[in-house]
Amino acid sequence: MQLDPKWRILTVGDGDLSFSYSIKKYLNPTLIVASIYDSETVLREKYQNHALDKLRELNTQVITEFDATDPASWGQLNEQKFDVVIFQFPLIPAFSSHDEFKQNNLSINTLNRRLLRHFLNYSQSIALDTTGPMLSVITSKDVKPYCEWNLEETLHQGLNLEYLGQMPFDIGRFPEYKIRNVDRDKHVKDTRGISYFWSPKSIASLPLLKPHYLMPSHCPMCRVGPFLTEQDKQAHLNSKKHKQMSKHEHAWQTYLAQKNIKTT
Repeated sequence: MQLDPKWRILTVGDGDLSFSYSIKKYLNPTLIVASIYDSETVLREKYQNHALDKLRELNTQVITEFDATDPASWGQLNEQKFDVVIFQFPLIPAFSSHDEFKQNNLSINTLNRRLLRHFLNYSQSIALDTTGPMLSVITSKDVKPYCEWNLEETLHQGLNLEYLGQMPFDIGRFPEYKIRNVDRDKHVKDTRGISYFWSPKSIASLPLLKPHYLMPSHCPMCRVGPFLTEQDKQAHLNSKKHKQMSKHEHAWQTYLAQKNIKTT
């Protein structure tokens, strides 16, 4: 991920705040505002080492109890505007019980996609300055369950923005950043990350790539191909992997149809 120090940056759901602190300390952008899902009390209880106090010493605004799915949380920005909004390795928290999960009536896959769709929608409609690049960025992993969310194709369906492309996330660019488990004080294995970019604008200055699996003769949903023959294609369509991905996609499309894709 490449960030311009001239940008005004908002980080969303930044676990222990080490990502925001790294940006502030080593990039020192025009503006950075950090946000976390937890309250300050929970943050201090959950993470033995966090960057809240360091950010405050650097006069950096930190918003707690920021829920990316709730427009009221975005209202805490008090109409501040940004050039880029970043969500690092998002994943819904674990449910406390099976009954709590069942009450949602949605699969884990759909719940994660819903979280990211809300992020795209509200970052664009509330947080981003229409005179700037209007970049919404999600950094994720190329392993399950992250790679099963079809980020590039239908996450932004019906929204007024486009998937621009992606670039590798090099954690070496962000000293002191520690990728955390979403629910506890544990570092996550440094799996190869990918930063995905969306905007209603074309940004020629960013070195973004479109992955090969989005090309014809591939299955973008499953990230495989090319299929050299029709027989190869049919074999994939009949595979367990494709059927599972099709099930996820059908559930997502059902959710969008029920919730009115232009307002969810």
